[in-house]
Amino acid sequence: MRGRLVRKTWKAEPGLDAPARYRRGCAYEAFIPEPVEELNPDLPGDLAGIVSEAENAIAALNATAGLELDPLARLLLRTESIASSKVEGIQIDARSLARAEANFETGRRVGADALEILGNIDAMQLAIEQASTGRIEPTGLIAIHKTLLTPASNSHQAGRVRTSQNWIGGNDYNPCGADFVPPPPEHVELLLDDLCRFANDETLPPLVHSAIAHAQFETIHPFDDGNGRTGRALVQVILRARGLAPRFVPPISVILARDKDRYIKGLTRFREGDMAGWLEVFSVAAGRAARLADRYLGKVASLQEQWRDHLRNSANPRSDAAAWAVIDVLPGHPVVTVAIGVAATRRTKPAVANAFNDLEEAGILAPLSKSARNRAWEATGLLDLIVDLEAGD
Repeated sequence: MRGRLVRKTWKAEPGLDAPARYRRGCAYEAFIPEPVEELNPDLPGDLAGIVSEAENAIAALNATAGLELDPLARLLLRTESIASSKVEGIQIDARSLARAEANFETGRRVGADALEILGNIDAMQLAIEQASTGRIEPTGLIAIHKTLLTPASNSHQAGRVRTSQNWIGGNDYNPCGADFVPPPPEHVELLLDDLCRFANDETLPPLVHSAIAHAQFETIHPFDDGNGRTGRALVQVILRARGLAPRFVPPISVILARDKDRYIKGLTRFREGDMAGWLEVFSVAAGRAARLADRYLGKVASLQEQWRDHLRNSANPRSDAAAWAVIDVLPGHPVVTVAIGVAATRRTKPAVANAFNDLEEAGILAPLSKSARNRAWEATGLLDLIVDLEAGD
């Protein structure tokens, strides 16, 4: 076991609105993990091969990434964020979310679930940006968590390290009988400091480094809610900071969401001291995610070429026309408005509006309503590819 159990007594809070059987005290055991700052595990030969193969797949995914591929990078980041929310049971179909995203960016009302997933996208974006600014610190993790939960119904918990005991599984009223009880709150600050020192050490291979950091973060469970999504953002922070994924994030959460039980069992194996078992689960998922993303980006690039052919055969605008620039940015915005088009292409509003007319005529953009105000268009064929990617197909 990578830690120790401490026996604690739960005392029900006065006036707690709970069934009578939960209003009395009970005993439970909380887990305090060992520090990871100086952890340097030996990798068996077969596991070292799995890790190397997965890192090569991530490196290959990033090998041709340049600034012109930023819309594709945004698309993969968005996919990772959505899948990370899916792991936590927060789900919305791809089309509904894309439309909600367009509504949100133009100041219109969106539903609670969509808001929470959009918060995860923003948190993942912040995490990636922080990866290029220097050291990983507790304050940075807290900032990611704040961005994640601010749009949620429990926004009062955003950016606040817990000061009470939390738990996973069992009942809603006490940790007695829970599947896992993280360390008591008085241990959280020291454990987070230790984790960040480990996260800033570059001794281990990047994938092993990120896997251990993620498992330790989930074991600490430093927040009342949002730990899983924040912890999976930490994975991408380390992969970016270590230079393994400088442009394209491998959507590891897509694979983890497909087999959530295996993911949870892997984290349990980490706590029980089976480091190799956890690293294999994580590395296999990372390698599959990178190969899936690579195939998907090829399909999107092919779709963009089809769009360009359609545009040439229709309006065939000048080579410097805004319509071509819109096609370039569409992968990052499967549902788009004129305002989004202006921001993404940095072209004028009249130029983008004319471009949308040409793209609609060419069958590349499909209008979502007939209203002249607050119009939105769907990029033809793109959401079908996104659905496949988010499903891990």
